[in-house]
Amino acid sequence: MEFNHKSVLFDEAIDSLNINKDKIIADGTAGGGGHSREIAKRAKRLIAIDQDPDAIKVLHERLGGFDNVTIIQNNFENLKEVLDEAGVEKIDGLLLDLGVSSFQLDTAERGFSYHKDAPLDMRMSKSGFSAYDVVNTYSEEALSDILFRYGEKKFARRIASNIVRARESKPVETTFELVEIIKASYPQKAMRDSHPARKTFQAIRIEVNAELERLDRTLDTALECLDGGGRISVITFHSLEDRIVKEKFMKWQNPCTCPKEFPVCVCGNKPKGRMPFKSKAPSDEELRENPRARSSRLRCFEKF
Repeated sequence: MEFNHKSVLFDEAIDSLNINKDKIIADGTAGGGGHSREIAKRAKRLIAIDQDPDAIKVLHERLGGFDNVTIIQNNFENLKEVLDEAGVEKIDGLLLDLGVSSFQLDTAERGFSYHKDAPLDMRMSKSGFSAYDVVNTYSEEALSDILFRYGEKKFARRIASNIVRARESKPVETTFELVEIIKASYPQKAMRDSHPARKTFQAIRIEVNAELERLDRTLDTALECLDGGGRISVITFHSLEDRIVKEKFMKWQNPCTCPKEFPVCVCGNKPKGRMPFKSKAPSDEELRENPRARSSRLRCFEKF
Protein backbone atom coordinates (compact mmCIF):
# COMPACT_ATOMS: atom_id res chain seq x y z
CA MET A 1 0.00 0.00 0.00
CA GLU A 2 1.43 3.37 -1.03
CA PHE A 3 0.30 5.89 1.58
CA ASN A 4 1.73 9.15 0.22
CA HIS A 5 1.12 12.35 2.12
CA LYS A 6 3.10 15.58 2.06
CA SER A 7 3.33 16.76 5.65
CA VAL A 8 2.56 20.46 5.53
CA LEU A 9 4.37 22.99 7.70
CA PHE A 10 6.74 20.13 8.48
CA ASP A 11 9.72 21.98 9.97
CA GLU A 12 7.51 24.52 11.70
CA ALA A 13 5.40 21.81 13.37
CA ILE A 14 8.38 19.75 14.50
CA ASP A 15 10.18 22.80 15.87
CA SER A 16 7.05 23.99 17.68
CA LEU A 17 6.97 20.83 19.80
CA ASN A 18 10.39 21.65 21.28
CA ILE A 19 11.37 17.96 21.29
CA ASN A 20 14.35 16.41 23.04
CA LYS A 21 15.43 12.93 24.16
CA ASP A 22 13.70 13.27 27.53
CA LYS A 23 10.22 13.87 26.10
CA ILE A 24 7.22 11.68 25.31
CA ILE A 25 5.28 12.97 22.30
CA ALA A 26 1.94 11.84 20.85
CA ASP A 27 1.10 12.27 17.18
CA GLY A 28 -2.68 12.16 17.13
CA THR A 29 -2.91 12.04 13.33
CA ALA A 30 0.12 9.95 12.41
CA GLY A 31 -1.15 9.15 8.89
CA GLY A 32 1.69 8.21 6.56
CA GLY A 33 4.28 8.80 9.27
CA GLY A 34 5.87 11.98 7.93
CA HIS A 35 5.83 13.96 11.17
CA SER A 36 5.96 10.79 13.29
CA ARG A 37 9.22 9.57 11.83
CA GLU A 38 10.99 12.83 12.62
CA ILE A 39 9.50 12.94 16.12
CA ALA A 40 10.69 9.37 16.74
CA LYS A 41 14.25 10.39 15.85
CA ARG A 42 14.24 13.23 18.38
CA ALA A 43 12.04 12.09 21.28
CA LYS A 44 12.38 9.61 24.12
CA ARG A 45 9.13 7.98 23.02
CA LEU A 46 6.44 8.48 20.38
CA ILE A 47 2.80 7.40 20.65
CA ALA A 48 1.59 7.29 17.02
CA ILE A 49 -2.21 7.40 16.77
CA ASP A 50 -4.51 7.16 13.75
CA GLN A 51 -8.10 6.01 13.26
CA ASP A 52 -7.56 4.95 9.63
CA PRO A 53 -6.72 1.23 9.37
CA ASP A 54 -4.85 1.84 6.12
CA ALA A 55 -2.62 4.37 7.88
CA ILE A 56 -1.97 1.94 10.73
CA LYS A 57 -0.64 -0.70 8.29
CA VAL A 58 1.71 1.83 6.74
CA LEU A 59 2.88 3.13 10.11
CA HIS A 60 3.95 -0.38 11.11
CA GLU A 61 5.95 -0.59 7.88
CA ARG A 62 7.55 2.84 8.13
CA LEU A 63 8.15 3.06 11.87
CA GLY A 64 8.90 -0.59 12.50
CA GLY A 65 12.62 0.13 12.88
CA PHE A 66 12.12 2.38 15.91
CA ASP A 67 12.08 0.74 19.34
CA ASN A 68 10.68 3.91 20.98
CA VAL A 69 7.42 3.96 18.99
CA THR A 70 4.00 2.66 20.05
CA ILE A 71 1.36 2.56 17.28
CA ILE A 72 -2.32 2.57 18.28
CA GLN A 73 -5.44 2.63 16.10
CA ASN A 74 -7.93 4.99 17.67
CA ASN A 75 -9.40 8.47 17.32
CA PHE A 76 -7.37 11.23 18.97
CA GLU A 77 -10.55 12.11 20.86
CA ASN A 78 -9.80 9.07 23.04
CA LEU A 79 -6.34 10.33 24.02
CA LYS A 80 -6.64 9.31 27.68
CA GLU A 81 -7.65 5.78 26.70
CA VAL A 82 -4.74 5.61 24.24
CA LEU A 83 -2.23 6.77 26.84
CA ASP A 84 -3.57 4.26 29.37
CA GLU A 85 -3.09 1.53 26.77
CA ALA A 86 0.47 2.72 26.18
CA GLY A 87 1.20 2.87 29.93
CA VAL A 88 1.76 6.64 29.84
CA GLU A 89 0.32 9.08 32.40
CA LYS A 90 1.51 12.43 31.00
CA ILE A 91 2.94 13.54 27.66
CA ASP A 92 5.24 16.43 26.77
CA GLY A 93 3.68 17.21 23.42
CA LEU A 94 0.79 16.49 21.08
CA LEU A 95 0.65 17.10 17.34
CA LEU A 96 -2.64 17.21 15.44
CA ASP A 97 -2.47 17.53 11.64
CA LEU A 98 -6.15 17.89 10.86
CA GLY A 99 -8.27 17.34 7.77
CA VAL A 100 -8.17 14.70 5.07
CA SER A 101 -4.82 13.25 3.97
CA SER A 102 -3.47 13.18 0.42
CA PHE A 103 -3.78 9.39 0.51
CA GLN A 104 -7.45 9.56 1.45
CA LEU A 105 -8.14 12.15 -1.26
CA ASP A 106 -6.24 10.25 -3.93
CA THR A 107 -7.74 6.83 -3.14
CA ALA A 108 -10.93 6.98 -5.18
CA GLU A 109 -12.84 4.29 -3.31
CA ARG A 110 -12.62 6.27 -0.05
CA GLY A 111 -15.14 8.71 -1.55
CA PHE A 112 -13.48 11.91 -0.30
CA SER A 113 -12.72 13.47 -3.67
CA TYR A 114 -15.14 15.24 -5.99
CA HIS A 115 -12.63 14.66 -8.81
CA LYS A 116 -12.99 10.85 -8.70
CA ASP A 117 -16.13 8.76 -9.14
CA ALA A 118 -16.67 6.40 -6.23
CA PRO A 119 -19.28 5.28 -3.71
CA LEU A 120 -20.17 8.02 -1.24
CA ASP A 121 -18.15 7.22 1.87
CA MET A 122 -15.79 9.81 3.48
CA ARG A 123 -15.25 7.78 6.66
CA MET A 124 -11.77 8.33 8.04
CA SER A 125 -12.10 5.24 10.20
CA LYS A 126 -13.60 3.14 7.34
CA SER A 127 -16.42 2.11 9.67
CA GLY A 128 -19.84 3.30 10.82
CA PHE A 129 -21.90 6.20 9.54
CA SER A 130 -21.01 7.36 5.98
CA ALA A 131 -21.60 10.19 3.52
CA TYR A 132 -24.19 7.96 1.84
CA ASP A 133 -26.20 7.98 5.08
CA VAL A 134 -26.02 11.76 5.39
CA VAL A 135 -27.04 12.40 1.79
CA ASN A 136 -29.83 9.83 1.69
CA THR A 137 -31.35 9.92 5.18
CA TYR A 138 -31.03 13.49 6.49
CA SER A 139 -34.08 15.70 6.16
CA GLU A 140 -33.90 18.66 3.83
CA GLU A 141 -33.70 20.97 6.84
CA ALA A 142 -30.85 18.98 8.41
CA LEU A 143 -28.91 18.85 5.13
CA SER A 144 -29.33 22.57 4.62
CA ASP A 145 -28.16 23.21 8.18
CA ILE A 146 -24.89 21.25 7.91
CA LEU A 147 -24.13 22.69 4.47
CA PHE A 148 -24.68 26.20 5.82
CA ARG A 149 -22.70 25.69 9.03
CA TYR A 150 -19.78 23.72 7.62
CA GLY A 151 -19.30 25.09 4.15
CA GLU A 152 -21.80 26.15 1.52
CA LYS A 153 -23.46 29.20 3.01
CA LYS A 154 -24.84 30.80 -0.15
CA PHE A 155 -26.49 27.82 -1.83
CA ALA A 156 -27.14 25.46 1.09
CA ARG A 157 -30.93 25.46 0.79
CA ARG A 158 -30.90 24.97 -2.96
CA ILE A 159 -28.40 22.10 -2.82
CA ALA A 160 -30.31 20.39 0.03
CA SER A 161 -33.58 20.73 -1.88
CA ASN A 162 -32.09 19.26 -5.04
CA ILE A 163 -30.53 16.35 -3.13
CA VAL A 164 -33.91 15.47 -1.60
CA ARG A 165 -35.62 15.76 -4.97
CA ALA A 166 -33.02 13.53 -6.65
CA ARG A 167 -33.18 10.78 -4.05
CA GLU A 168 -36.97 10.49 -4.40
CA SER A 169 -36.42 8.48 -7.58
CA LYS A 170 -33.24 6.62 -6.47
CA PRO A 171 -30.60 6.92 -3.74
CA VAL A 172 -27.64 9.20 -4.43
CA GLU A 173 -24.89 6.58 -4.43
CA THR A 174 -21.70 8.04 -5.91
CA THR A 175 -19.53 11.12 -5.65
CA PHE A 176 -20.17 12.10 -9.28
CA GLU A 177 -23.95 11.80 -8.82
CA LEU A 178 -23.65 14.24 -5.92
CA VAL A 179 -21.37 16.54 -7.91
CA GLU A 180 -23.95 16.78 -10.70
CA ILE A 181 -26.68 17.69 -8.21
CA ILE A 182 -24.43 20.38 -6.72
CA LYS A 183 -23.54 21.80 -10.13
CA ALA A 184 -27.23 22.00 -11.04
CA SER A 185 -27.79 24.02 -7.86
CA TYR A 186 -25.29 26.72 -8.82
CA PRO A 187 -25.80 29.73 -11.09
CA GLN A 188 -23.24 29.57 -13.91
CA LYS A 189 -21.32 32.68 -12.86
CA ALA A 190 -20.78 31.29 -9.34
CA MET A 191 -18.78 28.31 -10.65
CA ARG A 192 -15.84 30.34 -11.94
CA ASP A 193 -13.76 30.77 -8.80
CA SER A 194 -13.47 27.18 -7.51
CA HIS A 195 -15.02 23.75 -7.95
CA PRO A 196 -18.69 24.04 -6.90
CA ALA A 197 -18.56 20.76 -4.93
CA ARG A 198 -15.58 21.68 -2.74
CA LYS A 199 -17.45 23.23 0.17
CA THR A 200 -20.35 20.76 0.07
CA PHE A 201 -17.96 17.80 0.21
CA GLN A 202 -16.11 19.51 3.06
CA ALA A 203 -19.35 20.00 4.98
CA ILE A 204 -20.49 16.40 4.56
CA ARG A 205 -17.05 15.06 5.52
CA ILE A 206 -17.03 17.18 8.68
CA GLU A 207 -20.47 15.85 9.59
CA VAL A 208 -19.60 12.20 8.89
CA ASN A 209 -16.48 12.31 11.04
CA ALA A 210 -17.81 14.75 13.69
CA GLU A 211 -14.56 16.63 13.16
CA LEU A 212 -15.30 19.91 14.93
CA GLU A 213 -16.92 18.39 18.01
CA ARG A 214 -14.08 15.91 18.38
CA LEU A 215 -11.46 18.62 17.98
CA ASP A 216 -13.02 20.77 20.69
CA ARG A 217 -13.21 17.86 23.14
CA THR A 218 -9.71 16.64 22.28
CA LEU A 219 -8.06 19.97 23.04
CA ASP A 220 -9.51 19.97 26.56
CA THR A 221 -8.45 16.37 27.11
CA ALA A 222 -4.99 17.07 25.72
CA LEU A 223 -4.40 19.91 28.16
CA GLU A 224 -5.20 17.54 31.05
CA CYS A 225 -2.78 14.95 29.67
CA LEU A 226 0.02 17.45 29.11
CA ASP A 227 2.84 17.81 31.62
CA GLY A 228 4.06 21.25 32.66
CA GLY A 229 6.07 22.83 29.85
CA GLY A 230 4.44 20.52 27.32
CA ARG A 231 3.04 21.79 24.04
CA ILE A 232 0.02 21.19 21.82
CA SER A 233 0.63 21.97 18.14
CA VAL A 234 -2.28 21.93 15.70
CA ILE A 235 -2.29 22.27 11.91
CA THR A 236 -5.69 23.30 10.57
CA PHE A 237 -6.97 23.50 6.99
CA HIS A 238 -10.08 25.63 7.12
CA SER A 239 -11.42 28.54 9.14
CA LEU A 240 -13.87 26.47 11.20
CA GLU A 241 -11.07 24.33 12.65
CA ASP A 242 -8.74 27.26 13.05
CA ARG A 243 -11.34 29.28 14.95
CA ILE A 244 -11.84 26.48 17.48
CA VAL A 245 -8.09 26.16 18.09
CA LYS A 246 -7.47 29.91 18.20
CA GLU A 247 -10.31 30.63 20.62
CA LYS A 248 -9.40 27.70 22.87
CA PHE A 249 -5.75 28.74 23.10
CA MET A 250 -6.65 32.39 23.72
CA LYS A 251 -9.06 31.40 26.49
CA TRP A 252 -6.40 29.23 28.14
CA GLN A 253 -3.87 32.05 27.91
CA ASN A 254 -6.27 34.68 29.25
CA PRO A 255 -9.17 33.04 31.14
CA CYS A 256 -10.16 36.20 33.01
CA THR A 257 -13.95 36.73 32.96
CA CYS A 258 -13.96 40.13 34.67
CA PRO A 259 -15.70 43.02 32.90
CA LYS A 260 -13.29 45.12 30.84
CA GLU A 261 -13.87 48.17 33.01
CA PHE A 262 -12.47 46.41 36.11
CA PRO A 263 -9.00 47.84 36.91
CA VAL A 264 -7.73 44.47 38.23
CA CYS A 265 -8.75 40.84 37.84
CA VAL A 266 -10.94 39.55 40.67
CA CYS A 267 -12.39 36.38 39.06
CA GLY A 268 -9.42 34.26 40.13
CA ASN A 269 -9.05 32.43 36.82
CA LYS A 270 -5.34 31.77 36.27
CA PRO A 271 -3.70 31.43 32.84
CA LYS A 272 -3.05 27.79 31.93
CA GLY A 273 -0.12 28.61 29.67
CA ARG A 274 0.99 30.72 26.75
CA MET A 275 1.12 30.76 22.96
CA PRO A 276 4.78 30.74 21.87
CA PHE A 277 3.72 32.41 18.61
CA LYS A 278 0.47 33.70 17.15
CA SER A 279 0.24 31.40 14.11
CA LYS A 280 2.31 30.25 11.15
CA ALA A 281 1.34 29.81 7.49
CA PRO A 282 3.20 27.94 4.72
CA SER A 283 6.10 29.66 2.99
CA ASP A 284 5.90 30.61 -0.68
CA GLU A 285 8.36 27.81 -1.40
CA GLU A 286 6.15 25.21 0.28
CA LEU A 287 3.09 26.46 -1.59
CA ARG A 288 4.91 26.06 -4.89
CA GLU A 289 5.83 22.47 -4.00
CA ASN A 290 2.51 21.53 -2.41
CA PRO A 291 -0.54 23.65 -3.41
CA ARG A 292 -2.73 21.63 -1.00
CA ALA A 293 -0.98 23.43 1.84
CA ARG A 294 -2.45 26.80 0.84
CA SER A 295 -5.10 26.99 3.56
CA SER A 296 -3.05 25.42 6.36
CA ARG A 297 -2.14 27.20 9.57
CA LEU A 298 -0.14 26.13 12.61
CA ARG A 299 -0.95 27.18 16.17
CA CYS A 300 0.80 26.13 19.38
CA PHE A 301 0.12 26.30 23.12
CA GLU A 302 2.56 25.67 25.96
CA LYS A 303 1.19 24.60 29.34
CA PHE A 304 2.54 26.23 32.49
